[in-house]
Amino acid sequence: MDIRVVAFDIFGTTVDWYTGVADQIRPLLPDVDAGGFAQRWRDRYIPSMNRVREGEREWAYLDTLHRESLDDLLRELDVTADDETRERLVRVWHRLPAWPDSVSGLARVRARYTTAALSNGGFALLTRLVKSAALPFDCILSAELARTYKPDAAVYRTAAALLDVAPEQVLMVAAHRWDLDGARAAGLRTAFVERPREKGPDREADRAADVDCDLYADSFLDLATQLDTP
Repeated sequence: MDIRVVAFDIFGTTVDWYTGVADQIRPLLPDVDAGGFAQRWRDRYIPSMNRVREGEREWAYLDTLHRESLDDLLRELDVTADDETRERLVRVWHRLPAWPDSVSGLARVRARYTTAALSNGGFALLTRLVKSAALPFDCILSAELARTYKPDAAVYRTAAALLDVAPEQVLMVAAHRWDLDGARAAGLRTAFVERPREKGPDREADRAADVDCDLYADSFLDLATQLDTP
């Protein structure tokens, strides 16, 4: 493979959204099951973006979609929270812990390739998240730049165009089948990284056996080795 750029999904692939969101929910909503709340909030993630991709609603960046999903979930659970608390809850997605292998693995990949964060997160969200988790990316490529969401082909092709490479020179790394299917359909090469606890302790994450891609790894360090990095 003639790879020039390695692009990484963020939520679940590079950072542990479940632990990070649940831990920050607990002091803000002490009367709810923080883990269950985090999962049910995340369940609204793809459907909310699909409505944008399919033209059912105008473009809105991820913070707006998260706030709408949050308001809907609080109403469904009959949980009271003032506007300040709701804004703080939306911002929990801006500060999430990296998986233990993420920083060291990214550093190794970056030694040989251009590394990019390619995520549905908004540009401001990703900037704060990458900084807080000390993730060594060369650049941030938010879906906001394409004004649509993955797995729309426009997001992946916009990333390749902005970095002045052909789509097949970009390796998309993700822990989600839907993301890799979208990247492959857009002409990118793909790598699946296993994150068994990505959806929390009581839900099954995507498995390598169910994903069709070019490379399979059990960590970013394993991926770095397969990419023959220092």
